[in-house]
Amino acid sequence: MAQLSFYSADASQPRVADLAGVLCAHGRIVSFASSAARLSIVVDEPWRAKALAEEFRIRGVAATLSRAECGGPLVRTAFRSDLLGLATAWTADGAKRVPDDLLLTGSVLRLWALAAGARERQDGKRRRGFLLGLDPGEQATHQPLLRALRQAGLLPVSGSGSVVGVRTDAPALRIAGRARLRRLVELVGDAPIAAEPAWPASLLAVSA
Repeated sequence: MAQLSFYSADASQPRVADLAGVLCAHGRIVSFASSAARLSIVVDEPWRAKALAEEFRIRGVAATLSRAECGGPLVRTAFRSDLLGLATAWTADGAKRVPDDLLLTGSVLRLWALAAGARERQDGKRRRGFLLGLDPGEQATHQPLLRALRQAGLLPVSGSGSVVGVRTDAPALRIAGRARLRRLVELVGDAPIAAEPAWPASLLAVSA
């Protein structure tokens, strides 16, 4: 439990590197002249955009909120030199890649959950699983992220049942089981305003 607390979002010092959680989801990062980079993501709910902008702010990275062409809330930074390391780590040959040394700390997982985390639904009913959305346009990132979640103790050590929606535009990794959900809850910390119904802690309040 000491190690778990050490890696939790509430216990760790906020760092720019935590913004990798946005890239674990469907975020985009682009570089300019090898001197600066810009991070952006389009989300499905205004509360996600506001919560992400706040997480950016406490890491010293200002982000603007606007609307994307598709109409969804857009969170986007300016081109900044302090984002260049993130861009270098997450880009190879013009495509998004997962760094070999990615460590899914609580802060990274929190950003991922804010960007694309949701309670699982099936046939209109809530189930006891939490989904961390993947990037549908970058399938090469899916398996490395699955391995990283396994290393964090949030997925079974073998099998492929944790990946859902692979043939849709909403692929995700599914975290289930009270022990793993409890671990996830401790890692990601408290829900931001308006996020409670979508936050993993709400699953633990549902009777088995």
